[in-house]
Amino acid sequence: MLMGPGSTGPLNARLIAAAYRDEQEATDKVLRLGSAIDAYLFASPVPYEFARKAGVLTMPATYVPLGGASLHEALLRGTLDDRYDPTRASLDVLSRADVVEAYSEVDLPVDGIHVHEELTSTAQLTSFHEGLWRRKATRMAITCVRGVAERLEAIGVPVMRLRPTNAGVRSALQTAGLLGAHHRLEEAQLGVVIVDVPTLRDSSRRSTPRYWRDELRLALHRLLLQEAHRINATAHPVDDHTFMVTATRGSLVSATEGFRQPPFVERIKAELGIAIEVGIGMGRTTQDAETHARAALSRAQATRQSFAVDREGRSLVPAQRAPQRQQTPEPLRTKGRETLMRLSERIAEEDGPLVVDAENAGRMLGVTPRTARRLLRTLVEEGLAWPLPPNRTLQPGRPRQLYRLIVEKLDKDKAGK
Repeated sequence: MLMGPGSTGPLNARLIAAAYRDEQEATDKVLRLGSAIDAYLFASPVPYEFARKAGVLTMPATYVPLGGASLHEALLRGTLDDRYDPTRASLDVLSRADVVEAYSEVDLPVDGIHVHEELTSTAQLTSFHEGLWRRKATRMAITCVRGVAERLEAIGVPVMRLRPTNAGVRSALQTAGLLGAHHRLEEAQLGVVIVDVPTLRDSSRRSTPRYWRDELRLALHRLLLQEAHRINATAHPVDDHTFMVTATRGSLVSATEGFRQPPFVERIKAELGIAIEVGIGMGRTTQDAETHARAALSRAQATRQSFAVDREGRSLVPAQRAPQRQQTPEPLRTKGRETLMRLSERIAEEDGPLVVDAENAGRMLGVTPRTARRLLRTLVEEGLAWPLPPNRTLQPGRPRQLYRLIVEKLDKDKAGK
């Protein structure tokens, strides 16, 4: 059973039942439901442990406990039935400390009990109970796993399966409701994304026409507005090379795959051919969130790892992006990057602008304008150049097509080597 998205109050929630025949199937159920759940409530610690060990729990989760009252009930039934002897029993999943405490509370000795605390496969737990019983070290088994109970019954081992009590279910439901409500509040907290565009930064060495930067800035703003609308957020420019997107944490979780991938990067690269740098911050106010976002951006620019921080300034993203950087030498051998490298070297020698046409590129590369035009189109296809609007002239014939070379990508490749 899992707590589903209802209102933010724990008393007005929608429950989604996820039935399974074996506790290990709970992992698949969690994966299928995904982010549609505010809090998971498992019927016992067994499916909860399987899901936790599989690493699929991305939302708050709890379970109905089987120790305490549930174990007391089993011990009481065992003492009243001549087929069982709780003083010589094997138990699984529960911790030995909890078992000893429960036995002590009902004045039963613990010298003859055996506890398998670790949750393993059904076959291993069955073998644990059966081996002790066949060696006559025990006279019964107490298990938390239905599959183990069924197997032991089939081979004749006296077995009792722990079941949750009504009081335990009510308590777990209340806990799950509180977890779901808290998660909703967490999802509704304010988040800010700072988008920095290195290509729009101007410098004395790399001067680009003002109209080109304005054109690119407008195109980027339109794209960010579309992306913001998709996640119910807002977007606006901050300065010449920076934009801000304001959203809720819940929206950003879905847009970043749980803060594993920086948002907007791939689409902007695909449609505009430029690279952006992103920082995400959470906060109780817009100002706090923006401060954390700028800190995350600075951290990402310095370490190339974490790009998101929470309200306390702690990283929301595990630092697991280094393997991607090992692939950077491979793109450097592409034809487009070799062409861009040759052009950048000639531009640096001549102290010229980063905007070229086919004639200038052909002169610097030592090829015909026709060949240069084809090479420039290759740069655009690889995201290494940005085609500018053609110059409007009164002269007849085709206007000159200008290209802005994105040499910043070469600098990043060198830094990543």
